[in-house]
Amino acid sequence: MAGEIRYFGTWAKQTFYYAITGVLVGLAIAGFFFALNFFAPLFLEFLGGYYPPSPENEPHFFAFTPLLGDAFANPFLLILLALIPALGGLICGLIKYKLLPLDKPELHETDVFIDGFHNEKGVIKGKTGLVRGICSVLTISSGGSAGREGPSAMVGATVGSVFSRFSKLEERERRKIVSAAAGAGIAAIFKSPLGGAFFGIETLYKRDMEIEALVPAIICSITAYIVSSSFLGLGHLYEIGEYDIAALLKPFSLLLFLVLGIACVPFVIAFAKLLEISRSFFFGKLKIPDYLKPGIGGLMLGILFIIGYLIVNPRHEVEKGIEIASGIFGGGYGFIQLTFYGELTLSVLAFIAVAKIVATALTLGSGGSGGSFIPSLTMGAALGGAIGQILSFFFPETVGNPWIFSLIGAAAFFGAAANAPLTALFIVCEISGSYTLFVPALLAIIPAYSLVGKWTIYPEQYEVRKESPAHRREFMVDILEGIKVKDAYMKDVLTIPADKTVKEGLYFAEKAGHMTYPVVDKDGKMVGITTIMALEKQREEGADYRKIGLICVKEQDVIVAYPDEFLEDVLHKMDTYNVGRLPVMKKEREEGKVSEELVGIISRSDIIREHCRRWSRIKGASS
Repeated sequence: MAGEIRYFGTWAKQTFYYAITGVLVGLAIAGFFFALNFFAPLFLEFLGGYYPPSPENEPHFFAFTPLLGDAFANPFLLILLALIPALGGLICGLIKYKLLPLDKPELHETDVFIDGFHNEKGVIKGKTGLVRGICSVLTISSGGSAGREGPSAMVGATVGSVFSRFSKLEERERRKIVSAAAGAGIAAIFKSPLGGAFFGIETLYKRDMEIEALVPAIICSITAYIVSSSFLGLGHLYEIGEYDIAALLKPFSLLLFLVLGIACVPFVIAFAKLLEISRSFFFGKLKIPDYLKPGIGGLMLGILFIIGYLIVNPRHEVEKGIEIASGIFGGGYGFIQLTFYGELTLSVLAFIAVAKIVATALTLGSGGSGGSFIPSLTMGAALGGAIGQILSFFFPETVGNPWIFSLIGAAAFFGAAANAPLTALFIVCEISGSYTLFVPALLAIIPAYSLVGKWTIYPEQYEVRKESPAHRREFMVDILEGIKVKDAYMKDVLTIPADKTVKEGLYFAEKAGHMTYPVVDKDGKMVGITTIMALEKQREEGADYRKIGLICVKEQDVIVAYPDEFLEDVLHKMDTYNVGRLPVMKKEREEGKVSEELVGIISRSDIIREHCRRWSRIKGASS
């Protein structure tokens, strides 16, 4: 019973931590969104003379009158608009590489969260999150081809890391909170609580997920979504048209969605490869100061826009020019909404499907800050929309709503590129506000995800859990499988008599050098357990002469081990109850009664010692 009560208390405390983390992440993301909502109009509307389209349900808090007029009314102003990403990139580079230099600047924002989880024990510095958040605002607001979801995940993970360290949580719990808080950042900014929750646990691996963080992720994501919605509004971000679900579920229609998923694969591989090539070029071959490189990337992005504008829009139509700009500049939020409305021509869709890959590689590869989450959705929406229009021409009776292919294509592309099929699936459902597209989405996502193989847009991902430094302890469990406590515990256990005072107990503990001690009566029978921290607390309260037997944790409440228990089960107990040493008790049966006798103690170091001994034996046998 005592174990159950303690477990319930641990569960309640952890749930409280998850909820508080979600609240803090929701507030941080609201602040991040307000900053973006101010600086994007400042750069693009005021300086650039360009009013980008946006998701139907996205709030707008700031607007500016163009300083020089409408960019699409004057060729010279169009060139000025194309230079805005270079300005933002230059400011970002000065901050990121010169004024406030960062650790591991080569990582883009989502990879900061992934690297922090795997390699930094869940530690992401507050300075890292703040500086990268500022740089992301500058990059995205000035038209850099990057999304706000990656930085939101990084900001969320930073908040979770700082909060867990402030709360003095152990490493394992800190990692779970970092993973959950990253997903909460996605949930808050993209209004996708389920998609966000799975993002936090899926994007850590290529072919696995952090299943232990699922419950924390759901709690954090829902809480962050509710908090951010208080500022940004409830409901899904995008609006979509009506569709005939019965027609979409016909066998031939489902086959076409399967084909769409397969068609995404070469584009996903091209995107991942181009990100790698761009990074290698800018930070391997281009011999200029690093702080100038994001500005160069922004300049090349502007040139790409001008080229696309002249090729795809030779008649200089204002509406088509805005469509091209919405696909190239920023994450592509407004462009995605236009694809869902089915308002884009095949030429624009085909151009953006390719150009967005190049644009994002230039922005992120040159050191600009931002994420590849929304750009991936934009690429998939453009590719899906183009394929949908082509299929609609050949099969008009089957493909009555070509824009549906944009929605499904966006999910398939991201699911494959990020190795996150469940995240992509839930995002489709939450974007559409319905789970009726579940089957078409699955048919597109699964082949795309399965066929992409080793490629990923997040280089810091590990293949599976067992390869991550976060799970090295699980290797120990594999080696210890079948080994019992009686093979590893210490028989010469140091105990403290129950009639000793706190002062005497502290003197003894400081000489012995251990943290945990069984408390025994005059007959040597264990009556409880105490720790040096508990004794220190009693001394601080002025209880130097209180008997230890009165203040120790009583025997019935003590978590114990038994000689015939397996070490992996004992290790699980230690992790569950956050203790480092367990008394070893031997059950004795006398005259029909069962009693327990203290025979030793086992600690993590004893288990590690046995692990090393067995591992040496295995290595010796194999050599």
